[in-house]
Amino acid sequence: MKQFKLNNGVLMPAFGLGTFRVEPGESAYETVLSALKMGYRHIDTAIMYGNESDVGKAIRDSLIPREEIFVTSKIAKHYLGDKSLIMKALDESLERLNIGYIDLMLIHWPNQDDAMNQLVWSVLESYYEAKKFRAIGVSNFQKHHLTALLKNVKIKPQVNQVECHPLLNQTALHKFLVEHDIQMTSYGPFAKGKVFEGQTFEALTEIAKDYGATVSQVIIAWGLMRNIVMIPKSVHEERLLENFKGQELVLSASDIEKINGLNRGSRLYTDPDNNTIYL
Repeated sequence: MKQFKLNNGVLMPAFGLGTFRVEPGESAYETVLSALKMGYRHIDTAIMYGNESDVGKAIRDSLIPREEIFVTSKIAKHYLGDKSLIMKALDESLERLNIGYIDLMLIHWPNQDDAMNQLVWSVLESYYEAKKFRAIGVSNFQKHHLTALLKNVKIKPQVNQVECHPLLNQTALHKFLVEHDIQMTSYGPFAKGKVFEGQTFEALTEIAKDYGATVSQVIIAWGLMRNIVMIPKSVHEERLLENFKGQELVLSASDIEKINGLNRGSRLYTDPDNNTIYL
């Protein structure tokens, strides 16, 4: 499996399983366990998903050595800057997963107050220094959020996880992240199903036919070949396998450009500049 080296030297699998809206309980447990048996070695969860305990149990029950699995989680709330509550949330995340350390912990959403982002980041830095997290980063941060944060960090973010799909290819943000040696991860790569509709689907289907692949596999390959970590979500075993095989696909440079050309600047998830999810 392809891996990307983060700016602190940690290796991050380039492909993984997203668990957003994977129902807590048996569904999350069985989905993660099936994925791990299939060969997945990167699982993405979050405190707000409510399924950390199920993810952790599946990892333990898989009997796969802990060091072979990369686990990402995220802290959503900023608790009005109360460090004791931020630390409590992080400690509870570690307890729910119950897998020792967490490979990557992210600030799930940016605060509109740059000072608050800095405060939450300082807590993540302390957990990183205590080796409770192997890497730390952010999610949904726009260029201006990162520019402000980078002015005062002790430890540069290793990752920024953002909405990215053919209808929102994030080319400008990706260029900025590459320049600052921050790895980009794509969530929502299928644009809430919009890539399977209309002219976008027709264009992707034409490309897929040339490779004997599916549209989903083309999108996964498109991201990987742009050196973006891809974490598609599915709870269906056949789709898990279909997505997993997308790693094998090698697209031509011209086809990557064709897919880039489908960009419409369409944000389908929450706008980071107009959210209150962190409250």
